[in-house]
Amino acid sequence: MDLKSAIGNELYQHLEEIGLAITKPNVADFLPWFRNLDPQNLASRTKKAIHACVNIIDGFVKERRSKGVFGNKNEGQDYWDLLMDFEGNGKDEPRKLSDGQINWIISEMFITGIDTLTTSVEWIMTEVIRKPEVMRKAKDEISQVVGNNKKIEESDIESLPYLGAVIKEALRLHPPAPFLIPRTTIEDTEFMVYIIPKDTAVLVNVWGIGRDPALWDDPFSFNLERFLGNTTDYRGKHFGLLPFGAGRRICPGISMSHQILHIVVGSLLQSFDWTLEYGVTPESIDLNEKLETTLQKSTPLRIIPRASALAT
Repeated sequence: MDLKSAIGNELYQHLEEIGLAITKPNVADFLPWFRNLDPQNLASRTKKAIHACVNIIDGFVKERRSKGVFGNKNEGQDYWDLLMDFEGNGKDEPRKLSDGQINWIISEMFITGIDTLTTSVEWIMTEVIRKPEVMRKAKDEISQVVGNNKKIEESDIESLPYLGAVIKEALRLHPPAPFLIPRTTIEDTEFMVYIIPKDTAVLVNVWGIGRDPALWDDPFSFNLERFLGNTTDYRGKHFGLLPFGAGRRICPGISMSHQILHIVVGSLLQSFDWTLEYGVTPESIDLNEKLETTLQKSTPLRIIPRASALAT
C-alpha cells in the first residue's frame, strides 16, 4: 500500500478522526450513566474510524499475501515479516499470530505511533534552538563520537550521553501524551487519604509528575545536569520520568521510539546548522501547548536549516 495514494490519505484521515474523538472532553467520563447513551457521539465516531483503519490495513495484508511478498531473511525483514514469523510459547502468548491479531497490532502502531514521534522531535528541537550552548555541545559530541562523514546508527546511541540527556529533559517537560493509558481499579482502594471505588478509571498525570517540584529541582527549567552522570532513564524504572509509562502496560513502542528519536534528532543536528526566522529570538519562542492526538506546540516550530560546515 502506497501511503501517499488515495487509500493512504484516507487512512491518515481516519487516524486524525480517532485522535480528535479520543482527546475531546467526554461528559460520559464524568457521568458514567451517560456512557451507553453516548450523547456527544464520540464512542460511535471512534469505533467507526478504528474499524475503517483496520479494514484498510486488512486490505494491505491481503494484497501482500496475494502477491507472495515476503522479506528475504538474508536481506532483512520488515515489521510485518517479523509478526508473520512470530512463534510464542503457547501458554501466555499464542504460538502463532492470526491475521486478525496482526491487523490489530499494525493498526495500533499507526494509531499511536505517528504523532507521538513527530511531536517529540518538534519539542526537542524547540528546546535545543532555545539553548544555543546545548546545540553546540550536542553537535560537538556527535562530531567526536560519530564523525562528520558517517551517519548516526543505532550502535552509536549509548555513546552519546549528552544527546540522550537532551532527549530525556525534553520528554520530561513535554511528554507526547500528558496522561498514561487509563487503568481501572479492580477493588475499592485507599490511597493516601482518598478512597477510590472499584471500577474507577485512573489517569496518571505524567506531565504533572515531570514538573513536580517535590521530584525535580527548578522543574520548569531545561537543565541537562539532571541526567548527566547518572542512570535516570525513561524505561519505566524511575517513576519521576514516565513518558512511556511503566510495568506490564509500558508503551510497546518504547524501544523503537528510543532509537528513532536519537537517530532523527542526532541526524538533524549533525547535518545542519539551525537558525530562527528573522525577528524571532530564543526568548520569544511560543511554548504554549495544545492537546490533540498528542500534546503539541500551539504554534508550530519554524526554524531554518543551513548546511553544516562539518557535514559532507
